[in-house]
Amino acid sequence: MEKRSHYAKKDLILREMPPALVVVLLLAVLLLNILLYLYLSSFYVSSSHLDLDPNLCPSGYFRLGPLKNCSPWLSCEAIDKEVRKLKCVGEGAVKKVFLSEWKESKVALSQLTNSELENDFLHGLKMLKALQSKHVVKLLGYCKEQYTILTEYHPLGSLKSLNETLDLPKYKGLNTWHHRFILAIDYVRILHYLHNSPLGTLVMCDSNDLDKVLSQYLLTSDFHIVVNDLDALPLVNRSAGRLVKCGHQELRGEFVAPEQLWPYGEEVPFDDDLMPPYDEKTDIWKIPDVSNFLLGHIEGSDIVRLHLFDVHMECKKNNPVERPSAQMVLDTYRKVLTSLIREVAMPGTREML
Repeated sequence: MEKRSHYAKKDLILREMPPALVVVLLLAVLLLNILLYLYLSSFYVSSSHLDLDPNLCPSGYFRLGPLKNCSPWLSCEAIDKEVRKLKCVGEGAVKKVFLSEWKESKVALSQLTNSELENDFLHGLKMLKALQSKHVVKLLGYCKEQYTILTEYHPLGSLKSLNETLDLPKYKGLNTWHHRFILAIDYVRILHYLHNSPLGTLVMCDSNDLDKVLSQYLLTSDFHIVVNDLDALPLVNRSAGRLVKCGHQELRGEFVAPEQLWPYGEEVPFDDDLMPPYDEKTDIWKIPDVSNFLLGHIEGSDIVRLHLFDVHMECKKNNPVERPSAQMVLDTYRKVLTSLIREVAMPGTREML
């Protein structure tokens, strides 16, 4: 009875409305649907072309800031003459990073600090050169002889400082479930690109804890993510029967995938030669934890988590074969975003009609 009375009231309201107002309301709903369709279409188009970017220069060239033309990667001589160091802004096990200046543009100059990790540094350079795309920090030049790499500078820093950034008055308007979910989608999209890269299936090995994962990615000024640190990115080659191991030390904790843990118990001392290798599904295991951080604890984020619950449970399957691919996770994330945007944009559309 209540339901019938509810619909009777709505029918009465619609009949009492002037015909012109009803037409205006219907046109408004139609326009909202068109705008939503255009937004989602642009989102899917930008998401589907993983390595095609119309603004990307040919290999060996870059475009920075307001520059319209592509410039060749800077050589040793050009870096020495044209790049001016300003201050150290970061240091890791392999390299130091200096905020620097080139032709009035801020850039990041990385220099090897530990000669024992020379191979890691050169591997990172090789990956940067080969994987240039919208998913990877922009390479501006390098000097092998001096162990230096020049890349685009992103003032917002790594994802580790995301919450602090969103607390700033300038960025508080971006601290919404929608913007945070876009970052999570960016993260999964980057994994999909690495797992399907021009070089083959690459595994993000610098990921033994959440902080380590977050430090590998930079937040851009237009609030997207690029991967920055590619020093530990081994290749899976299934046709050759080649899997990977992330380092030669024993890994512990719940953050790493089960197959990355020593399988023979405490009574058997760790031996790297006996440790079984694994594949890119270790990256999939970590997606729920990274996404949980990116979503934060704000209005609407728990609703997103609820919609992602099933796919995240799949990501946490103990058997890596049963986990979804990055593509499958990405597809689910996109569908959830589409559904949630529709709910927010048109919460009362069905009742109105």
